[in-house]
Parts: sequence; C-alpha cells; structure tokens
Amino acid sequence: MCDTLVALGDATADGRVFFAKNSDREPNEAQALVMAPRGKHRGGEMLRCTYGEIPQVPETHALLLSQPYWMWGCEMGVNEHGVVIGNEAVFTKEPYDKKSGLLGMDFIRLALERAATARVALDLITDLLTIYGQGRSGSATHSFYYHNSFIIADPGEAWVLETAGRYWAAVRVRDVYSISNGLTIGAQWDLASPRLVEHAVEKGWCHSESDFHFARCYGDRLMSRVACCAQRQSRALALLRAQVGHIDTAMLMKVLRDHGPEAEDGAWRPAPGNPDRVCMHAGFGPTRNSQSVASMVAHLDPALPTVWTTGTSAPCTGIFKPVWLEGGLPDTGPMPTATNDLDTLWWQHERLHRAVLENYADRIAVYRAERDALEAEFLADATQLIAQQREAAAEDRRAVLRDFTAQCFARAGDAAAMWAARVREIPPAKRPPFYRIAWQRTNRQAQFSA
Repeated sequence: MCDTLVALGDATADGRVFFAKNSDREPNEAQALVMAPRGKHRGGEMLRCTYGEIPQVPETHALLLSQPYWMWGCEMGVNEHGVVIGNEAVFTKEPYDKKSGLLGMDFIRLALERAATARVALDLITDLLTIYGQGRSGSATHSFYYHNSFIIADPGEAWVLETAGRYWAAVRVRDVYSISNGLTIGAQWDLASPRLVEHAVEKGWCHSESDFHFARCYGDRLMSRVACCAQRQSRALALLRAQVGHIDTAMLMKVLRDHGPEAEDGAWRPAPGNPDRVCMHAGFGPTRNSQSVASMVAHLDPALPTVWTTGTSAPCTGIFKPVWLEGGLPDTGPMPTATNDLDTLWWQHERLHRAVLENYADRIAVYRAERDALEAEFLADATQLIAQQREAAAEDRRAVLRDFTAQCFARAGDAAAMWAARVREIPPAKRPPFYRIAWQRTNRQAQFSA
C-alpha cells in the first residue's frame, strides 16, 4: 500500500512542480537507493526485467531509483531530464495475469530509462501495457497480484495514469492530486485505451456511455475498502489543498509523516492503525502487513532537480537527505536483503525505527526536535547551494553537489546512531499483545535483535 502526491507550479510556493511518495511494502522488504548511469546498447540486445525479457533500446537515461532489493524495477525514481514516477497497487475487476506481463515497478524504470518528458513516459507505459500486459506477483514473500496506477511528472506537467488489466485512463493534473490503492478517475479523462467504455458495457458494469464511471466500473470495491485507500487518498488530498500556494519541500515531508487527524494531540500510537493516515505502520493481521519502507520528495527545478529521500523506512522516524543526479550517491553499503545487515543504510536505520516503535510517543519525543532542526539545516544549505551552483561549470558543480550529499548522509547517519542509543534509555511501553507478537515474528524472520 502506498501514497503518491503531486503539486503543479500554480499550487506551490516557488512555482515549481513537486512530487512525493511513501513506498509501503512488507516491514522486512528493504529498499536501496540506486544510481544507474546513462547507457548505450547494442542492436538486438534483450533487457532482463524482474520477470522475462523485452528488447532493449539503443540509449537509456541516467536514473536515481528507490528499489526493493529483489526486483529490477523501482517503487519511485527520477531521471536526468527531471521525469519522476511513482506507482500504486490498485485492485480491479479485470483478471490478474499470474504467469506473464510486466510488474508495475518495471514500467516505472522502463519509462524513466526511455522518456525525456512526462507525456512520453505515459505513452511508453501504455504502449508496453498493450504489448506485454501487466502481471505476476508483486511480493517478495508470497503471491500477491494487482494492477497499477501512476503519477508521472516533469518540470512542466503531471499526469495520473490508472490501469485495469490492459485497459487504462489518464488525466492531466490541473493543480494538486493524490493517489492511493484505488482508482480515482471517474466519468471524465483526457486519454484512454480503445474500447474502455464498450468493454465495461459488455461486462455489465454499466448500461451505456452516459452511465460510465471508470473507478466504479473497473474497481474492486471490496479490496479497495480493505486497503483503506479512500481514507488515505482523501487525507493526503486535503493536506495538499489546505496549503495550495504554500506547498514546498518541508510541507511535503510533513505530509509523508502524517498519522491522521487523531495524531494532532501528540498521543498517537502505531498499534491501532487508524486508516486515514499517510505514514503507514505495520501491525497484526492480514490488513496490517505493510508499512512505509522508503520515502521521496522531488523538487523539479528545471535547472537542477533535487530529490529528498530517506533511503530508510518510516519517514516519521527518519530524516530526508538531498541527492542530485549530477552529484551521485554516497556509499550506502551493499544491496540490502530481507535479513538484518548493519553494513546497509536501510538496516542501520532499523535500529532506531524499531526501537521507537516499542514506545512511540515517549521515544520519538527524545529526538524529533533535533531531527527537524537538522533537516531544516539541510534544506536551507541546499537552497543556498543550488543558487550558487546554477551557473557553475559542470565538473565543478558535480563535485560540490557530491560532497554536500555525502556530508548530509554522514551527519544523518551519525545522528541516527546517537538517537538509537538515547531512545533505548526510555523504557518500552506496554503494547497490545497481538501487535507485540506480530513485531516479534517480523524481527525473528529478519534475524533482527533489539
């Protein structure tokens, strides 16, 4: 389960396009930040995706990806042209292809590798969808099938693309938009697949074109309710609309950390799992088996797009750091797996994250103000740095951006290690027994010891 948001220039503080996403997957499903360079490829070469192969193209763009450890594709990413994409699992009445097709996460990476604008990326995804379809399991540990929706943005525009099997509809974003794990497009769209309405009429999902509503006709109402997508999508959109004209990086970081209206009194706990929140936390039961395991905010300045990423789970416990494709990534260790590995950035943060979960209210209070101050310092320094580097020579600019990113990651890592030790001085709280058992099982599976 995920939440993806976008705001166009008319709705933001500086007139730039912003994108944000929480990637929600299983608690031990580590993600890595991956930088893929621009590439040239031989004619006739085949590209191996997560499942199966497709023909490679002659040239691919440079990318920054947030990539689950076991797949070729990514949950979200940005390319050298400032195209950024994130996807959502959606549940529809169309049958799921369990033996062929591309994963939604593979569509993201393919489009980022091959498209220089959002509209080209949309066309590329829908072409690939027509040729190969979508399917196979989207889980690392069990069979889990779904279709996909996407937010696709560049420095000039943004699109929402929603699919059901090989059928799809797309709308161009006018100001702000959010998607969760359900279809949102209704009776109006800007682009659509052939026979979208006719197919629904033939299936008996509506009586005629005048009765057609994409989400109502194609959506699986039961699974969408289980995913609590309507509440989360509504919450995220309300937070965006409340800040139209003032949306910026810091505001979107706050949205990705949102725990819903009931958290506003400061007494929020992760165990109950209120549905109308953006920052997701796993718990006990079949509907609580995923949580926010990576987060990203992209500021799509045409001259120098900046990606703010945690590279870790739970944005409410972590810290966003800046990355530029020109500057590259610091060393964050080897590709993580589902097993605890303190050589990796993702698992290093779990020492802090999982400790906070044992007594959220008291332990997050130990360092939240320091975290916010450090993050605010990163934001202020990055803003000044970007202004200074706009006219700099490319080689000089790359070195400055690389060094600044490395410093931010190092300072965040040192702070997280210090905070992890400090929160341990606060005794664990009494937690509901089934919630505690669920996390004990999760830690055991990862060979993670407090």
